[in-house]
Amino acid sequence: MALSTASNFTRPDDAFRAIVEAHRGLSDDQSADFDAALVLILANHIGNIDVLREAIALARRRMIDGQQQQQQQQ
Repeated sequence: MALSTASNFTRPDDAFRAIVEAHRGLSDDQSADFDAALVLILANHIGNIDVLREAIALARRRMIDGQQQQQQQQ
C-alpha cells in the first residue's frame, strides 16, 4: 500500500473543520495531547509501517520546507 496524498474526502473542508472544532476550548497542552492521540489512533488504523514511515518523512519535509520559507521571508 502506498501513501495516498490526494484528498480522499468528498468534502475536505468538512474534515478540516472537524479537526479544528475538536481543538475548540482546549489549552495549548491539551491541544498538543489531542493531536498526539489522534496521530496514534490514525497510525494504528493505517496499520502499515511502510506507509507510516512515508507519512512521517513527508510531514518532516513539509515542516522543514515551511521553516525555510519563513526564514527567507524574514
